[in-house]
Amino acid sequence: MIQFNCDGSLSTTKKWTIKNCTSISCSFEIVLNEKVMTTFSELYIPARTLDYGVYQLTLTVIMIDSPNLKSSSSVYVRITATGITANLVQLGTSMITRGDQQDLLLDPGIFSVDPDEDIFDATKWKYTYYCRIYELYNFPNIQGILLSIDDSTVDPYNPSCLSARSGNGTGLIFGNLTSSPNSSLTVLGGSLQLNQMYQFMVYMENRKNASIQATGYVLVTIEVTHPQLIAVGCVISTMCVPDLEFQLLNPTTQVALFTVCIGTCTNLQSIKWNIYQGSDNSTSSNSTQWTLFNNTILYENIWFFGTNTSNFTATDQLFLNNLQISLWRFEVVYTFLSAISTSALNFIINQPPSNGSCSINPLNGTITTLFNITCPNWYDVDEIQDYSLYTWTTDISHQTIIAFSSEFSFQVRLPTGDNETSLLNLVVYVRDLVGSVIQVNISSVNVIADLAIINDLIDKITNSSSAITNNPIVRLLSSGNQNIVGQMIISLSQEFNQMNSENLDKAISNGMSAVNISVSSLGSQRLQLISIPLNESALINYNTELNSLSNVRDYLVPFLTNLLITTSNSIILQSTSLAQLTQATNQLTRNTLLLVSNRCYELSTALYAMFEKISYEDAQSASNQLFQCASNLLNGVNGPLQGRTEVLDLDYSRANAIPTDYDTDLESAWSNLNLFSDGNDFSIETIEKNRNFYYQKQLANQINSQVTGMISLLTSSLNIHINIGQNYLMNTSQSFVSLETISIQSLKDRLVKQIENAQFNIPSDFILNTTSNSSISLRSRVDPLASYGNFQNTNLSRSISLSVIDQNGNEVSFEAHQNNPIQMIIPRDPNVLIPSMYLQNVTSTNSTINNLLFNYHYINITSSLPISVHFEIHSLNRSLAYLFIYKFDQTPQLNSSIHLIDGWTIFCPFNLTNDDTYRYFIDNQQTPDHQSLIFGIRELNSTEINNYCLNNSSLNSPPVTNEPFNFTSNYELRIYTSGCYYLDDNNNWKSDGLTVGPLTNLHETECLSTHLTSFAGGFIVLPAPVNWSYVFANADFTKNKTVYLTVIFTSIIYIVLMIYARFGDKKDFEKLGVTPLVDNNKSDQYYYQILVFTGQRTNAGTDSKVYFVLSGDDDQTQIRLFSDPHRKILQRGGIDSFIIAVPKSLGLLNYIRIWHDNSGEGSSASWYLKYIIVRDLQTMDKSYFICQQWFAVEKDDGRIERILPIASEAEKQKFSYVLSKKAYHSVSDGHLWFSIFSRPPSNKFTRVQRCTCCFVLFFTSMLINIMYY
Repeated sequence: MIQFNCDGSLSTTKKWTIKNCTSISCSFEIVLNEKVMTTFSELYIPARTLDYGVYQLTLTVIMIDSPNLKSSSSVYVRITATGITANLVQLGTSMITRGDQQDLLLDPGIFSVDPDEDIFDATKWKYTYYCRIYELYNFPNIQGILLSIDDSTVDPYNPSCLSARSGNGTGLIFGNLTSSPNSSLTVLGGSLQLNQMYQFMVYMENRKNASIQATGYVLVTIEVTHPQLIAVGCVISTMCVPDLEFQLLNPTTQVALFTVCIGTCTNLQSIKWNIYQGSDNSTSSNSTQWTLFNNTILYENIWFFGTNTSNFTATDQLFLNNLQISLWRFEVVYTFLSAISTSALNFIINQPPSNGSCSINPLNGTITTLFNITCPNWYDVDEIQDYSLYTWTTDISHQTIIAFSSEFSFQVRLPTGDNETSLLNLVVYVRDLVGSVIQVNISSVNVIADLAIINDLIDKITNSSSAITNNPIVRLLSSGNQNIVGQMIISLSQEFNQMNSENLDKAISNGMSAVNISVSSLGSQRLQLISIPLNESALINYNTELNSLSNVRDYLVPFLTNLLITTSNSIILQSTSLAQLTQATNQLTRNTLLLVSNRCYELSTALYAMFEKISYEDAQSASNQLFQCASNLLNGVNGPLQGRTEVLDLDYSRANAIPTDYDTDLESAWSNLNLFSDGNDFSIETIEKNRNFYYQKQLANQINSQVTGMISLLTSSLNIHINIGQNYLMNTSQSFVSLETISIQSLKDRLVKQIENAQFNIPSDFILNTTSNSSISLRSRVDPLASYGNFQNTNLSRSISLSVIDQNGNEVSFEAHQNNPIQMIIPRDPNVLIPSMYLQNVTSTNSTINNLLFNYHYINITSSLPISVHFEIHSLNRSLAYLFIYKFDQTPQLNSSIHLIDGWTIFCPFNLTNDDTYRYFIDNQQTPDHQSLIFGIRELNSTEINNYCLNNSSLNSPPVTNEPFNFTSNYELRIYTSGCYYLDDNNNWKSDGLTVGPLTNLHETECLSTHLTSFAGGFIVLPAPVNWSYVFANADFTKNKTVYLTVIFTSIIYIVLMIYARFGDKKDFEKLGVTPLVDNNKSDQYYYQILVFTGQRTNAGTDSKVYFVLSGDDDQTQIRLFSDPHRKILQRGGIDSFIIAVPKSLGLLNYIRIWHDNSGEGSSASWYLKYIIVRDLQTMDKSYFICQQWFAVEKDDGRIERILPIASEAEKQKFSYVLSKKAYHSVSDGHLWFSIFSRPPSNKFTRVQRCTCCFVLFFTSMLINIMYY
């Protein structure tokens, strides 16, 4: 990599060229595939892209404004062979078991691995085999020269392996004698001694280059049975690098192994893994003594996982807690009905880099200070791969990557330190080429924010200053170097996140509801809710800073989303930056959300592409950040939809900015006001609000789809590393994700706990649609805010999900039985506002007047999805008992002659909870298809209390009386609704198959389900019931003359305006349509559409004949006439559309010459033309011709003929033109009342509809005022 640093203009282009070099020159340019990006300041060439040889890599930088100013720099790279892995048996297994009468096949020509090729080419190599009796003898040799297995020479001190060996090599068969001689060796059964261990070695030499060599080993134990061959390999092959008889093992990474049974593997009874620690045998040459590790059982499912399965994992804690042990053997024992097969893989600890140190200079600075990191003198036999710098403030477990470099000396810019001390702790991880890492703590530094530069950045972005490129931060971001960009984004994001937290705290302390401006973090505590009057100025200040910082994030995000994705470190750095940038989810514009969503998906895809090559620890670090990014995206896009965060000014203005093709693209969603109205409400405020909502909802659906894909990719990237019993957990304030592998049997009666008491309780009986009978994975997630979907009742709920995933990474269908469902608890946002109970002053009510037996309450339960209804009743006298009855859609009645109720219950004092509150709920299975619920309450008398409470009688019918109610004490009442919903494939909430459970309360919802997916709970606290009896008792005319007269006169005005609007709609209809010009030639087959916009000024229309000539680069038309035999054209405020046919394309249009004959009478002779749009109907290209002048002898300059040149982009952005379009739209179409008289004829929203909306709004506002007062 060549770093590009430019302190001058930011407008540059970068281009890498790659040339193949010979001994003479580097002249042949290599054209790489499109996946290799050559236009960044960094160049990343994946493995296997270039052939062996020498290459010249040249970076050329050109100033865009001054192409003559350019500079180039080159570096030379030699591509050499990586080196093969020589394997005698499958997967490079270290030790196998064979029967004394079984043939032993050693086939390095098949089982060896060449990292530079997809398939190993056995023909390129020579093969020589050696064998010794292990632990007793060395390899046979004469004076130090090894004797091959087929050499008849006898070493008197180290006997041959073959018991029946003769001079011609009896018992050996060499394979592939033609194409690749000796690439395999078969040792025939009976050739090796029983109960003996042998070590075989193959020496391989490249046929073309004898200096390229490889050696492979395998231990073979000979038994009397006929065991099957068990191959043992590493799940992540790059984590197992051969080192003579061993595989190199990095002590800071886990080792995951898998086995393959080769042959007839039926009648398997058990699998068991044994762990051995090794030591050199001083009494015998070249052998290792293995001792059983004595803590295997103690640390099972802590250090070891899968000890009784075909896959085995040893975590890094095993090696880090036993650093004195350098040799390890992981042995697997397959027990069959008639034989036992044993295989093993031997490891040697790969010692991390050593003898070096790291330092930083200076020790104090700001976020723009350049710090020098130097790590000299590090040595490793495998060479150093890279240096990674991480920082942390108070919690060492929360480390943030800052930079990575292949050079021991590099420069960084650091984020601010601890809020109180400004102290920032640093650690460097030095990694060798095989992946072994050493952690080096370096001096802590003091870093503070550079507030002057930060405030300058905020001001210039807020004010759209052209001088923003002079800001030092912008210059750094423009470098295109992902280390520099990542460092600045992380530093800035942390500052902005701190500002956002302070802004939220200030707003809440000034009376703003926390639940209306923010989504609480997971695991956060409930705020102390104190009623504070709203400070209006504080609200203004909050919104000002909110929008200012959201604009800054919107400006910063493109710098981060255009970086090159290279290694796992690159993914970790970029995903960390994105997670930090999106942490303040209330400040994310749609543009920010879209760019970040696309980028996080790209990073997830890149991680998935390399998950079989990187360590679990790297996959875990990257996944942590990407899961947080996914959660931030969902919270950010759903916050405004759910009413949990403010709508951002930038989003609102972008949604309602008039598109350039507004006048011509009549089918666009932007112009379709029916999409954005609230029923009959077509006011400009409603249209603009709903238009913004519409685009937010579209983006929410897109992000939800992308996040689903991201989570699937991340799950697959992690799953390969996670063994049975092992658990991946990410528990942060932004997101909770758990991924664990379990046996299918252990899924029964399993309690899956999450955060904030969120949980799933799996029943014992279920149907799992999978063919696997071994293991599955459970993915559990909690997000701080439920998706909007199609239903806002979930706006106070967390979102929880549980998925069952098979070994191929596919989600498995799970179905429980209706009578034994899955039980789940869904928490709500802890800051949800719970209104106090409403006091029911029933002691002052005279029930004898209307002979009321119950105190009735009416509630509206209309909902698009089923809801449950929950009642909380607090008696001011806790010794009282009550009868509670209810009926849907009508008043319940219960006396000696009428029994008209849907349900009832008795509230007895001994059932009271600690808070002295009676509770009752009606689940969501009873409420569908009902609009209202009326319930009644009365006190029980002493006899009823004795019969129903004290004697605990289990009577099947409620107590009945004909006496009016008589309350001796008032009570308080609170009613709320809840619901259980799942998110379907279309991002819509559904409730079928879900039941609200009895454990539902104000802070969480219990749901019972038969399937698994993503879930949320509904919650609405209902207002105090309306006293409709009082309303209608005072609704006569004499008491409300003003109201009735207002309604009557308003209705008369409405009828008059409706007649006018209907007449206007008929006239508008006559103006619609596209008119082919009368003088079109039938033989002409090339068509243009001409849109003529007549102005709104007085007498702007004309009855004169209007002619024109349209001219282009290739041709021009004859003199043509605008005419329509069926309707009047070119009228005031009109938009007339014509089709003109010409023989061939006119080419690129240049101008239109247009005039009229002044033949109209009086004021109808003149004409005011706004502009003309010409659309090529073959290519759909549009050309604009702006006029905005009179064609009149008595007005303006007196001309009736003009030549209008095609408008440039600059002319289309001129204030006069934009103002004309904006004013025209705002008055004639956007203003609901004015548009009754001036709406565009092409708009589908008719005058009659607009008139109706106006009066519906008027009457609705009157009704709301009535209800309020």
